[in-house]
Amino acid sequence: MRKFTAWFLRSVIRYRSDVVMANLSRCFPRMTYEELQETHKRFYLHLADIIAETFWFGRYTGEKCRKRIRKSHIVEFTNPEEFNRLYRGATQLMMLQAHTGNWELIGGILNYSYGDPLDIDANTIAVTYLKQRPEFVDRFLERNRTAAVVDYGFKGYVEASNVVRFAYKNKDNKYSYSFITDQFPYTSNLKCELNFMYRTDTATMTGAASLAVKFDMAVGYLRFRCREGGGYTLSIVPICDRAGGHDVKEIMQKYYDLLEEDLREQPWNYLWTHKRWK
Repeated sequence: MRKFTAWFLRSVIRYRSDVVMANLSRCFPRMTYEELQETHKRFYLHLADIIAETFWFGRYTGEKCRKRIRKSHIVEFTNPEEFNRLYRGATQLMMLQAHTGNWELIGGILNYSYGDPLDIDANTIAVTYLKQRPEFVDRFLERNRTAAVVDYGFKGYVEASNVVRFAYKNKDNKYSYSFITDQFPYTSNLKCELNFMYRTDTATMTGAASLAVKFDMAVGYLRFRCREGGGYTLSIVPICDRAGGHDVKEIMQKYYDLLEEDLREQPWNYLWTHKRWK
């Protein structure tokens, strides 16, 4: 089924196939045409996995979902002690995340550590998202993203346009924020240009880093890598222990340096269907 879905997306409906190849050739100029084709094919296998896992993740909610996660080891958090160190040492924690691994599974983060438990609970997690159209797609994604915590009365599912208001309202609460921030900026506000994958004009959103500086949060990069044989490893890489006084662009450049390092290791492990440079 995985191979069929990948083939159907890539070769039948050709879902953004040209965009994927253009992004890959631009970002990996040293790849041969054969290597680009192989990476192109592997990307669609990865996309097929994400689609299947998104349905799998939200099939059950609450305790049934959590048990399924724990038994499957679909994601394993490799350094919970580093997460806890960052979280304990600052007012709050900002986790900068890319469209790597399966970003749709981040709502289950409490269940991914098989070592030290994370020093957070369902009432101290904020997962940001961009509202989707049509509305039924938005509702479907919300159900899947919050399946593991919905029975806890989870209130940290925050639409992007409301993040600043949410952060100010909860400035005295010790939240950990998950922020996907690798898309082309939606507006001309809160953006900067930096170096990423051979381009010095990569425009990026800076809202998450700006909030981290404003509230003196710890900042970490969520490294979401594919495991051989299926599933993912998740780890946090420190960017700064306290962001207050740091330059927003400096924080974002460190984030993109780490993301580029990961893409060189696993070039298929990214959402290449979006136009990264416009």
